[in-house]
Amino acid sequence: MAVKSYEYAYGRSTKTFELDDSRVLKEVVTQEFPPMQDIKQGVLDAIYNPIGLEPIDKIIKPGDTVAFICNDLTRVANSYDFMPVLVNEMNKLGVRDEDMHILFSLGTHRNMTHEEMVEAVGEEVAGRLKMYNNECKKEEDFEFFGTTSRGTPVWVNKHLCHVDHVILTGSIVQHYFSGYGGGRKAILPGCTAMETTRVNHSFMLDPNAQLGKMQGNPCYEDQIEGVALFAEGRSLFLFNAILNAKHEFLRMYAGHYVEAHLEACKFVDQAYGCVIPKKADLVIASCGGFPKDINVYQMQKTMDNAACAVRDGGVVVLLADCEEGSGSKVLEETFRRLKTFEAIRDELKDNFVIGANKAYAVARPMQSARYILVTSLDRQLAKDMHFTAAVDTVEEALAIAKEYVGETPEIVLMPEGSLTVPRVE
Repeated sequence: MAVKSYEYAYGRSTKTFELDDSRVLKEVVTQEFPPMQDIKQGVLDAIYNPIGLEPIDKIIKPGDTVAFICNDLTRVANSYDFMPVLVNEMNKLGVRDEDMHILFSLGTHRNMTHEEMVEAVGEEVAGRLKMYNNECKKEEDFEFFGTTSRGTPVWVNKHLCHVDHVILTGSIVQHYFSGYGGGRKAILPGCTAMETTRVNHSFMLDPNAQLGKMQGNPCYEDQIEGVALFAEGRSLFLFNAILNAKHEFLRMYAGHYVEAHLEACKFVDQAYGCVIPKKADLVIASCGGFPKDINVYQMQKTMDNAACAVRDGGVVVLLADCEEGSGSKVLEETFRRLKTFEAIRDELKDNFVIGANKAYAVARPMQSARYILVTSLDRQLAKDMHFTAAVDTVEEALAIAKEYVGETPEIVLMPEGSLTVPRVE
């Protein structure tokens, strides 16, 4: 027996464990692409050679006004690396600092503190541009742009509505019900009102709302239609980056918010997709550490990716610190009140509530496999959320897992679980 030691990211630190290496079918990692060496040049190359639009200097005119959309802290984008380049380039093209501002695409997440905003975009940019949170429940902050064919009312944050150009920034990973992040998501759900997000996200109950799928995905198609209502007669420009597990830039894409995004998603499949020989009895997955495991809300995305690698009736051991707990009081309350997956699903069909939808998403993969958490999450809360167990160490988790998969399980390892999407060919 060849024992091998592993060290996986967990919160702001790591967890180590040992395994019989002969039991490991595959360690699923992002594909090796050389990281970009010159970030500034990468940004400039992208915006001066955009996909589906003219170069940035043909679009921006002196005296124009610009709103930037930036990610919140739950999503890794390294905005502090590219925002100074974009802002300085706007200056060169004749746009003054006082004619630019940043709106953070929080969706329904909590407000960012001023310190978190500075951390997100860097001190230089934060000191020069006004910054705002998208407060989805603050009704006076939103303007109406009509209703999609699926019935989603499109309310967009006013800080995007009265500028000459909106520049959508962010990063792209596969998304468990919208197909992919990035692109149009910066606006819907990133900068829309709660009711817009609620109706759009209600389509996640559709079987076609799934990871890596855009065509025929009602959530994605509704988001595209909603953003198109806002975009009519407006100048929108996309800047999206794709990063590796070490948060290094691999590629940057800019241009039309649909066309450039579609092109970028092809690379996402290359970078994050991984073939495994078969589904395993046991999957050991790390979200990839902070901020991917900041709370249950974010951790859940890794649950869906791990579900792609575990056989029916198998076990997933998930390393997720969850330093901010669940991330949603509604999520907690839903689990406490509704004891089964079926009850959660049926209530959502009748009355779709943000937060409760995350309870559905957490419980869904547990219908075919057991999930054991290595976490600092409250133990009773973990139990309420249907987790098989919540423990402090990987060793404890493996001891429990063996009760269900025996002493010699076949194992798939996922150290970058929030990014990688395993598949059997």
